[in-house]
Amino acid sequence: MSATSRSSSGADDRPADPLPLSTDEEAVMRALGRLILVLPRVMDADLERHQRMSLSEYSALRQLSEAPGQRMRMSELAAACDMSLSGMTRLAGKLESLGYLDRIRCERDARGLEAVLTDAGLTRLRQAWPSHLASVRRHIFDHLSEIDLNQLAAALNAMARP
Repeated sequence: MSATSRSSSGADDRPADPLPLSTDEEAVMRALGRLILVLPRVMDADLERHQRMSLSEYSALRQLSEAPGQRMRMSELAAACDMSLSGMTRLAGKLESLGYLDRIRCERDARGLEAVLTDAGLTRLRQAWPSHLASVRRHIFDHLSEIDLNQLAAALNAMARP
C-alpha cells in the first residue's frame, strides 16, 4: 500500500517509511520477545518442581481467591487467566477433582457456570504461594534492582493494551 493509500475505514495507521530500530531498541525488542516465551515456562517449571502444581492451576486459584465471594463465571476466569473457555473447562475439571473448586450454576443466569474456590483450594494456594513468590523474585525482581518499578509497570501496562 502506498503512503497515500487508505484502508476501507479511511485511515492507515502505518507510517509511510517506518524508522528502523536503533541498536538499543532492537536489543530490547529481542529480549522482550525472549522473556515473553521463557518466563512463563521457567515459572511453571518452578511450581511443578516444588509444588507439583502448574502455573495455570496457581493462576486460576489466585484469581478466584481475589474475586468477590471467591467466585467467578467460567468465562471471566478463562479471560483472567488468558485461556480459552474449553481450556479453562478442562483445568476447572482437574481442580474440581482435587477438591480445590466447585462449579455451580450461576445465580443470575442459570445457563452459565461459576467456579467457586473451596477451603481446600485456598489452603493449597497458600501452600504454593511461598514457592511462587521465590520464583517471581528470582526470575524477575532480582534483575530489576536499579529500575524504577512504577515506570516499568506503567510501560508494561501500556504495551499490554490492545
